[in-house]
Amino acid sequence: MASLTTIVSPELAPPGGWYSFGIATGDLVFCAGAIAVDQDGKVVGGTVGEQTKKVIENLEVVLKAAGSSLDRVVKTLCFLVDIDAFAEFNEAYAEMFGSHYPARSTVAVAGLVKDALVEIECIAVR
Repeated sequence: MASLTTIVSPELAPPGGWYSFGIATGDLVFCAGAIAVDQDGKVVGGTVGEQTKKVIENLEVVLKAAGSSLDRVVKTLCFLVDIDAFAEFNEAYAEMFGSHYPARSTVAVAGLVKDALVEIECIAVR
């Protein structure tokens, strides 16, 4: 049986529930859904674009703690409260990932924790 490693980082606010920022097993890292929170756990950014960038920065911290990086992400699952903001989301997402294009699914949801506008989870290779 493969071992599981819980990913933690002092650079992020402690998880607000019964979950981990990420779990690594073998060469894979599974990151929990991240929202745009600062180290105090407060949502930052008033627009979808601003929140998307902060979410990806938070995922980057988790990936780094797991021995991976954004350019090693193979899949993302993205949640938007307002699908009409998809173009703004997509622009910020593209800016953060650059020329690396992970497989991606994006869905509209009725609401997110802490009234966040965006949540993203990912799977990466170490």
